[in-house]
Amino acid sequence: MNDLCFPVHGAGLGLRRDFIAAAAEHSPTQVDFWEVAPENWIGVGGRNGRLFRSMTERFPFVCHGLSLSVGSPTPLDLTFLGRLKAFLDEHEIRAYTEHLSYCSDDGHLYDLMPIPFTEEAVRHVADRVRRVQDVLERPIALENVSYYAAPGKEMDEIDFVKAVLLEADCGLHLDINNIYVNAINHGYDPEQFLAQLPGERICYAHVAGHYVQAEDLCVDTHGADVIDPVWDLLGKAYEHFGVFPTLLERDFNIPPLEELLSEVACIAELQRRQHPARPERTAYG
Repeated sequence: MNDLCFPVHGAGLGLRRDFIAAAAEHSPTQVDFWEVAPENWIGVGGRNGRLFRSMTERFPFVCHGLSLSVGSPTPLDLTFLGRLKAFLDEHEIRAYTEHLSYCSDDGHLYDLMPIPFTEEAVRHVADRVRRVQDVLERPIALENVSYYAAPGKEMDEIDFVKAVLLEADCGLHLDINNIYVNAINHGYDPEQFLAQLPGERICYAHVAGHYVQAEDLCVDTHGADVIDPVWDLLGKAYEHFGVFPTLLERDFNIPPLEELLSEVACIAELQRRQHPARPERTAYG
């Protein structure tokens, strides 16, 4: 993949049903693009379906999936992929990303499980990503995930992530909070990890909050405000790679929309303060 162009630009927010009516009515100017999990909106009708359609007709949207299970040992769900493609096409979704993990094995596991960091797993995941891209007729990007154990580990996390992206020739959905959480939990330098990522593959990024359970254990909850070290790491990412689209994730303990918009404004302010080595790319290649 040569220089993946950004599908959106600026600062974004994950759209939730808690505030979709307010967002649709007031069109907050702080938000340059929106994100949804397609599984939460495929087939939704009624008032929420109408509100969602009114927003996708007016604003740029990206999708971050929950159930593709790209690392699963079981076959890809082609029925789901067909419904997903129709949804992405209908709403003119700018980008589709998924987690570099798996969540099914003869049934849904309702959690994101770590893929073994092995060469065999690299080949397995890359093959499945190529098949998904063929079915969807569009490129996808994979998110670096948080994990709490590394069963069967034969290579470092950074080498596994880079190998999958290269072998699959897909984009990187960069999650800044996941780097920070993993760095605490597994004892590595987050800035060093960040600097080794292939910046040319970044599609867009996430920032989010997490729960500190112990000095050496953070849990990726998306249920709290973004903390200063994560904001600092995002700033370092901009310094290293240039400014890229960045979205605020909040899935639990959702505050009023105004409070979320203040964090989105923090993203935009960080972006304005940076002097990227190259200008932000805005056309999706």
